[in-house]
Amino acid sequence: MGEGQLSSAGGGMPLGQSDTQFRLLVDGVADYAIYMISPEGLVASWNSGAQRIKGYAPAEIIGHHYREFYTEQDQASHEPENNLRRAANEGRAEAEGWRVRKDGTRFWAHVIIDRILDDEGHLLGFAKVTRDVTEQRLAAQQLEEAREALFQSQKMEAIGQLTGGMAHDFNNLLMAIQSALDLLGRHVPADEHVQNLIGVAQAGVNRGKNLSQRMLAFARKQELQPRAVDVVELVHGMSELIDSTLGARFKLATRFAYRLDRVMVDPHQLELALLNLVVNARDAYGDEGGRISIEADMSEAPHGDVPGLAEGSYLRLAVIDQGPGMDERTLSRAADPFFTTKGVGKGTGLGLSMVHGLAAQSRGRLVLRSQVSVGTRADIWLPVVTASDARMAAAAAPPTAMAATKAAETLRILAVDDDVLVLSTLKALLEDMGHVVTAASSGERAIELLRGEERFDLLLTDYAMPHLTGGDVALAALTTRPGLPIVLATGYADMANEAFPGMQRLGKPFDRDNLARAIARAMA
Repeated sequence: MGEGQLSSAGGGMPLGQSDTQFRLLVDGVADYAIYMISPEGLVASWNSGAQRIKGYAPAEIIGHHYREFYTEQDQASHEPENNLRRAANEGRAEAEGWRVRKDGTRFWAHVIIDRILDDEGHLLGFAKVTRDVTEQRLAAQQLEEAREALFQSQKMEAIGQLTGGMAHDFNNLLMAIQSALDLLGRHVPADEHVQNLIGVAQAGVNRGKNLSQRMLAFARKQELQPRAVDVVELVHGMSELIDSTLGARFKLATRFAYRLDRVMVDPHQLELALLNLVVNARDAYGDEGGRISIEADMSEAPHGDVPGLAEGSYLRLAVIDQGPGMDERTLSRAADPFFTTKGVGKGTGLGLSMVHGLAAQSRGRLVLRSQVSVGTRADIWLPVVTASDARMAAAAAPPTAMAATKAAETLRILAVDDDVLVLSTLKALLEDMGHVVTAASSGERAIELLRGEERFDLLLTDYAMPHLTGGDVALAALTTRPGLPIVLATGYADMANEAFPGMQRLGKPFDRDNLARAIARAMA
């Protein structure tokens, strides 16, 4: 056997030929950068995969230090040297991070550096394998973001259901207190001290109503009265209120796109939402004051950064501040009900929750962006008015005139509510108004009475009841007693207007005057 033609132990391919084929194999691998590094960190070989991934031809990089592939930040922290030191001490170093191509662009790399020793254990250098995993990393990030979005959606839905249930029960308590106060106000002596106490209790009920409405807004169960709204006109109309709310230490700036379509939203609730955002921006600054901007523009959906937004045209209404901003943890909880960074007694933690619920219930979205020491931006995305929206708003519009026919007459009323406390005080209030009342504490009992012989001039029923709802009772009344006037009392928005045409809706909790007006409208 000639010199240089040593055979392998198995009598196979000569070592020289095997080495050549191995080098050809390595050089032909195009998906991996495979190259040798000297103990000092200099590039000693370069395969086609390295040229494809990093952009250098062999003559341009061999002999140069491999630290050129690292970002400036990693070079400053001596990561290239640390990786070689770890590979030399432990036999292997594995890492992921940003690497830099010849043209300056970055890619996310998975890197393995293996130590190479001679037969006596001396360090000959390193074998380095680099793989471009930018696409895999992006796909993993997108999957994680989708999972996080799903988790947030499920969390908000669960909290919304809980909050809506709490608001319903809270409304019933307020309803009982309101009815009792209405009765007391008419029958206790006209003593100034007593009347002041009743006034304090009434103020408490009113604050409770506001709290309940915010809870229902977050749960997307508040009763809205949407119509076509000009946002510029709305903002200008409340400018004095905003200015007085902010005070002299703050500068309010507005910027609106040249063309803004009208949006379909409840204008009163949008004003409240906008005021909440402005107050949050004001409070973020503290005592120093600053600049707050209200901006609006048009945009098409869907948008990747606005999950759940359907295709179509949207108006984006933004409140922007340059305050201290929020960190990621605070931002992730900002719209949760009852979460607040304000001091005790300075906020209910329902402001952003209400805005979130209003936007979602209006087929839009609330998007919060914030960065510490930079500021916060709150975007309310609202769909523009369509032809079908305009028709629905016209059909749902309340009557402009209210006839008082039979308003002052004695009526035989079937009152239905599953809450015994509410039902007893409602019955007492109706009787105090001069009516004859039959009370039913369930939908089943109400339908039984409607199928009986007793005469009724009006059905007044709660909507949200177990088993049979007030809607079921109303539909049964339409069948058994056609033409019977019906008033549906609810604090929820679950009841669609088109499902119960001609029936009066009465928002809970209601006082004596609202009850009288609803009865008058129904009888008319």
